[in-house]
Amino acid sequence: MIHPFLIDTVTLEQNLGRADLVVIDVRGKAAYAFGGHIPGAVQATWHDFSDPAAAAKGLLDPDLSRIEHKIQTLGISHDSDIVIYSNPFDNWGDEGRMFWMLQYLGLTRLRILDGGWVKWIAEQRRYEHGTVIPKPGNFRASPDPALIVFKDELKKLVKRPHPETVIADARSLEEYAGKEVQGIPRPGHILSAISVPWNIYLKPDATVKDLVAIHTSLEERGLHESQEVICYCTGGVRSAWLYFVLRLAGYQKVRNYPGSWWEWSRDFAAPVETDVRLLHKIIGQAESKPS
Repeated sequence: MIHPFLIDTVTLEQNLGRADLVVIDVRGKAAYAFGGHIPGAVQATWHDFSDPAAAAKGLLDPDLSRIEHKIQTLGISHDSDIVIYSNPFDNWGDEGRMFWMLQYLGLTRLRILDGGWVKWIAEQRRYEHGTVIPKPGNFRASPDPALIVFKDELKKLVKRPHPETVIADARSLEEYAGKEVQGIPRPGHILSAISVPWNIYLKPDATVKDLVAIHTSLEERGLHESQEVICYCTGGVRSAWLYFVLRLAGYQKVRNYPGSWWEWSRDFAAPVETDVRLLHKIIGQAESKPS
């Protein structure tokens, strides 16, 4: 049974051309315009909605009217049926970021194309080139504070016991352990965070894994439905995909931290942990593999 947050390629193709359907391609502009895209799809990336003045690239533009205008130009209204897709193997979970952002801003009829562009092309479905410019929609933003967390709130949370809330780090295990990354002031992870790499829940055909298996995996990692889950990564993109996976698995209390490590690591009053032993183990395993 298909999940209400997912749509399969057959169903999407059958619905192309509907007046209330907006398909958003969140790949880059070149891939969209010259590599081909799903017929009628508009193009946008998460960068289009970031704060242009912030060093932390994942922070949303604080100018709500500017975000509204950009979303309207995609042809989006409150009654739009929105489908988001990307190349799941060639990004950082960008479709999850667009899903989270639009849901946070008040839209509810949202789905991600299961398998994305990878499955669409593998099945030799029709596509087109060029840029689609739709009639503007009438979208008005109504942010839901239950879906987002900001740095100051998270700093207060990690300085006390918080069994009711789990913090999930969606980056790679190496980044979590403390691998140094160019351009990032401090390595490590947010105090008390659990490692939940964002990219472990897809099948080889780019579709999402069985939801029972996903739920079991999340439970084994220490994420339980009774808890609130706060997701973060480097810039709130991989974590937004994890947010989406959690919502698929039935978790109701999930929030994304858009500032993520870009912001957190720059604030030296924000508590950080590293796991040197884990990092050495990972590096040792990588070096022992034949090249």
